[in-house]
Amino acid sequence: MATICGTDAAYTLDELEADAAGIAAELTARGLGRGDRVLLKADNSIGYVTAVLALVHLGASIVLIDHRDSPAATCDVLSRAKVKACLVDDAAVAASVAPVPAILLPELAAAARPVPGGVDAGAWAALPDGLLMSSSGSTGRPKVVVKSGAVFLANLRRTADTLGYTRSDVLAPFLPFSHQYGLSIVLLAWLVRCSLVVVPYRRLDHALGLAGLRGATVLDAAPSTYRSMLNITRQRPVLRAALQRARMLCVGAAPLNHRLVAEYRGEFGKPLLDGYGSTELGNISFAVPGNPVATGRPVHGVDVRVVDDSDVAVAPGEVGELLVRTPDLPTGVLDDAGEVAPEPGGWFRTGDFGLLDGAGNLHVLGRKRAVHRMGYTLYPDMIEARVAEAGCCAKVVAVPDERHGSRLVAFVEDEAGHAPAYWRERMARILPPYEVPNRVVVVDSFPLNRNGKPDGRRLEELAATA
Repeated sequence: MATICGTDAAYTLDELEADAAGIAAELTARGLGRGDRVLLKADNSIGYVTAVLALVHLGASIVLIDHRDSPAATCDVLSRAKVKACLVDDAAVAASVAPVPAILLPELAAAARPVPGGVDAGAWAALPDGLLMSSSGSTGRPKVVVKSGAVFLANLRRTADTLGYTRSDVLAPFLPFSHQYGLSIVLLAWLVRCSLVVVPYRRLDHALGLAGLRGATVLDAAPSTYRSMLNITRQRPVLRAALQRARMLCVGAAPLNHRLVAEYRGEFGKPLLDGYGSTELGNISFAVPGNPVATGRPVHGVDVRVVDDSDVAVAPGEVGELLVRTPDLPTGVLDDAGEVAPEPGGWFRTGDFGLLDGAGNLHVLGRKRAVHRMGYTLYPDMIEARVAEAGCCAKVVAVPDERHGSRLVAFVEDEAGHAPAYWRERMARILPPYEVPNRVVVVDSFPLNRNGKPDGRRLEELAATA
C-alpha cells in the first residue's frame, strides 16, 4: 500500500487524502473557495504534501513560493497574484505577510477532521490559473508563471509514462517542494499511487539513511547534491544503501558534468539519469535506464527543434538554440499589474543551446548568453561545455573591459586543488586563443543558490574582484 512517510511519521495515501479533504472542508468554512488564490509558503513536510492536495481538492489557485524567500519578495508575489490567504508553517512568516490573512499549517490540521473518499482534482484542473510558480529570479525580478491544473497534470502523466513509474515505486526527492521539480515528484506520487519519502534534504546523512530505510527506488536531486552524497558515502559507507538499491538516480535543476557521471558509474555501477525541463514548460525530456544518454528523448507529445541564428533547423549533431513545442505551455506570466500576459503558443524559444544527436537524444549545453571579446561573439556556456569534455568542470564569467569588450574569468571546481596554471594550460589546448580565459580561479566547489544551481550572481561578484 502506498505510504507517505517522513522522519517521525507515516500515513497511507488514503489516510493522507482523507486529511487533505478535511482541510479543504475547513478552508471552505473559513471563507475560501474555488478559484481563490492561496499562497503556500512552508518547508518540506508531510503537512506540506497534505496542504497541496487540500488546495487541489478545494479547487483553489495555488501560489507557490520558496519558504526562504525574503518578506519583500513574498509581499511582491502576494500583491501581483492578488492572494486571498496564505498557508505557512511559521508564526514569523505569518506576521510578515500581513495584511493578507495567514493560517498556520499545524493549527489548520488540528482544526480539520478527516473526510474519507479521496482527493478530486476536477475543479482544480479546470482552472486556467490552477498553479502559479515563481521562477528563481537569477537574472532579475522573479517571473510568476501561470499554469492550468489540467496542463500541469497532463505533463506529469507523460512524465510517468516516460520514466515507467509503478505503484511499487518509492520516490525520494532531495528537492524543495516549492519549485516545479519538487512539486512534480509530490503530485506524481499521488497520480501513480506510489509511495513518497519526505527526506530532510538539507541533512544528507539523515536523508540518505531514511531513503535507505524506506527502500527508495527513485531518487531525484540536483548535481551538487549528488556530489555531496558521493563524498558522504565515501566517508560513511553504511549510507550507500539508498544509492545502491535505487533503480533510478534522476538529476535535474542544473547542468550535469561528465566527471560526476563517470564517478557514479564507477562507484555504484549505474548512470545518473539527466532530465530537461523548466518552470514554464514542465518536463521536456528524460534519460532512462534503457537510454541513459544526455537528457534522453523528448516525452511523448513534445517536439524539440535546434535552429541557427536565422531560425533555420540545423542537422543532427550541430549546435543551435533549442525551441520547444508542447501542449503543456503555461497560460501566461503575471505582469506588473497582476494580470496574466498570455503565452502566444507555437514554438517556445528556450534561450538554451543544445543539439539533437542521430538517435534523437537531446544534449543541453547551456544558456545562450552572448558576450563580445576581441571582436568575437562568445557564449560562456559553450566554452564551459567544451572544457567539460576535457575533464574540466568550470563556470565562465564575463567581466566588462573597455579595451577588449570582455575579460573572461573561469572558476574551476577542483577538490584536488591543482594550480590555476594547470587548468589554464588544459583549456588552451582545446580553445581558440580568443576563448581562453584571462584568469582561472580554482575552488573546492561552486557557490550555490537555494535550488542547488551554481549561483551566477555570486560568481559575477567574485569575478569582479578577481
